[in-house]
Amino acid sequence: MMEMFTLGSDASSTLDRDSSEFLHSQISDAIRMTIASGEWPPRHRLKPEPELAIDLGVSRGTLRRALATLIEEGLLKQSRGRGTFVTEALIEPAVAQKLSTLSEDFASQGVNLSTSVISVDTGEPPSVVASLLRVPHGTAVLRLTRSRATAELPIALLRNYVRLDLAPGIEGVDFSTTTLFGALEGSYGLKIGSARRTFSAVAAAGEVSRALGVADGTPVQYLEQLTFLSDGRPVEYSDVWINSAELRVVTLLARR
Repeated sequence: MMEMFTLGSDASSTLDRDSSEFLHSQISDAIRMTIASGEWPPRHRLKPEPELAIDLGVSRGTLRRALATLIEEGLLKQSRGRGTFVTEALIEPAVAQKLSTLSEDFASQGVNLSTSVISVDTGEPPSVVASLLRVPHGTAVLRLTRSRATAELPIALLRNYVRLDLAPGIEGVDFSTTTLFGALEGSYGLKIGSARRTFSAVAAAGEVSRALGVADGTPVQYLEQLTFLSDGRPVEYSDVWINSAELRVVTLLARR
């Protein structure tokens, strides 16, 4: 496997110009991994665009496209007259949490969840999801919708989109008995490295209300997750709705 292009104080800045991966994707991958490693912490200011483009040996248009991807993901922000910064909303490595799935969290506490597959097929994802997964618009991905429940009641609705170029044939997996991460890691040998999660509160409606067994308008937790492989490539995007009356998300933080 090709050594990944990286950035940083002691890293190579040589792009693979013979790779099938676009230069702007290689740059955004490298910046993403540099941020995840903590080498570029929150509020870190990037070099000015002309200087960074010269360092990388690319046009400013290529660099701007790479930066635009990371700004859309929420990893970078730009301030007129000041430059481009790593967003302050990031969790720093010292307090980063272990990446685990809902079923893994419950299993570690001795609670078994049942999974019902609502739908599984391949097709075009929403345009925003296609951009986050970095697949061309019109490209088919796995589209998987499941619900999770304890013995007493439903607690979560999950909708996942997975790149088929990284996991061909994954639509044939029985997801009522196999977890998505289990299939990606066990069946396809992919190494999941990190994920970006965003939490918010939304009002349940339609499919969400039915799956969670709540009335329309009931407040529920909404979790948006973008999962990356260890080499920085995005592999999966998910929307998760959680019955907040039955399940609370708790974060443990350590004071440095």
